[in-house]
Amino acid sequence: MAYQPVEADRFTRMVLRLHARAPRWAVPLAALGCVGLGIAYALISDPTRSDPDAAPTCLLKLTTGLDCPGCGGTRALWYVLHGDLPAAARHHFLFIFALPFLAWLFVAWAGNRAFGWKLPEIQFSPKVIGVFLAAWGVFSVVRNLPWAPFTSLYV
Repeated sequence: MAYQPVEADRFTRMVLRLHARAPRWAVPLAALGCVGLGIAYALISDPTRSDPDAAPTCLLKLTTGLDCPGCGGTRALWYVLHGDLPAAARHHFLFIFALPFLAWLFVAWAGNRAFGWKLPEIQFSPKVIGVFLAAWGVFSVVRNLPWAPFTSLYV
């Protein structure tokens, strides 16, 4: 008995039709809009002046008092946008480390998708991705240890 593919539902068919008719620059523009909204939120909210439990907040930090793997990312972005890299690194070093790579990956993808540019793309091996995720995991644990010098990583 052969596998019979399932027919797509109405919503899926609509999305596929929209995708087929959309200009090639629509998806990169939408992604850029989302990034822009995140940057605007960071600039408007000024996360450096809010209380640790001010809304919106990290649910993990609110309930346990522990810094989650992303804690400090919004403040780090705010400091990057204001040109203060040491303060940004103090709040989330791995975010600052990854930011240039993420920016280049986006530019290369969006340029190729929207304009057909053939920019060199960074190829990460599974081992490199695994090492980065392991470093992020270690960073997430170490920043919550209650003794010096790890207490300097609290955000």
